[in-house]
Amino acid sequence: MTLALVNETIKKELAAVEQLFTEELATDLTCVNNLIRHVSRFRGKMLRPTLVLLAGKACGELTDAHTVLATVVEMVHMATLVHDDVLDEAELRRKGATINHLRGNEAAVLLGDYLISHSFHLCSSLDSQFASRIIGRTTNQVCEGELLQIHHRNNLDLDEETYFQIISRKTASLCATCCLLGAKFAGASEVRISQLELFGLSLGTAFQIQDDIIDLIGEASTVGKTLGTDLEKGKLTLPIIHYLRTASAQDRARLRKILENGSNERIERIRDMLLVSDSIAYARNCAKDHVHRARAALTTLPDSSAKRLLDTMAEFVADRAV
Repeated sequence: MTLALVNETIKKELAAVEQLFTEELATDLTCVNNLIRHVSRFRGKMLRPTLVLLAGKACGELTDAHTVLATVVEMVHMATLVHDDVLDEAELRRKGATINHLRGNEAAVLLGDYLISHSFHLCSSLDSQFASRIIGRTTNQVCEGELLQIHHRNNLDLDEETYFQIISRKTASLCATCCLLGAKFAGASEVRISQLELFGLSLGTAFQIQDDIIDLIGEASTVGKTLGTDLEKGKLTLPIIHYLRTASAQDRARLRKILENGSNERIERIRDMLLVSDSIAYARNCAKDHVHRARAALTTLPDSSAKRLLDTMAEFVADRAV
């Protein structure tokens, strides 16, 4: 089963999320509506709303609150994409122009802020403030992760522990929150909530490792977004970190020199070095380990179609094509 088929099983619920997303962000300003329509193309697989909905279904019944929460996390995710493209100076996302490339950094930053603001506005419509506090905590963690990554730009001595701190905050924390909120608002026990939160955290970690691999050795024409931005911005990711730790002294020195000097051809040169090493395989195995942790977190949940679909999502991340 593919992720597209997973989405097909909750097609009605995802359609309600898309409708609420559009309604919440609508304004009487044509220029803003045009930007919202453009950024809506970035939705893609709607992984995070799907996590909210399936975590809820795995623990009980879905309510209107789940539609709200699924929409909220999608707005937060969209905001992070818009801001990431500014930080990375990316020109392409989902085979279309990024907001910063289309309208400049000022419009992109403000649009990201607009999305975040609306996510909290919508979240506050719920009777409980629990979700607002969790979303606030998560957006803080995302920003912490980005700031930690910026702090370590061009740090050729970056270790794996710090790398995992970065991706845990900037990517995995939102996936964990999706599952936590889905379970919580379905009336799950604290044990079940913790299990689903761990599932989301492990899944998000694996997803980011795979994304980092794709940025190094993927093909822009296939992936549909600007690649090589991590290297261009001096962000060391797991394959590079592993290579600098395990390669021969001569090869390590060669890679460090390429990274320090920079050139138009350096991405291709680094890709060639990685592809004949064990570093890509090492990173993929790390991603698979986190997928196994995610799947293990589901084992004691009662059997249901939602549980099986969550397991399928983990398989999708493990097998995600580079």
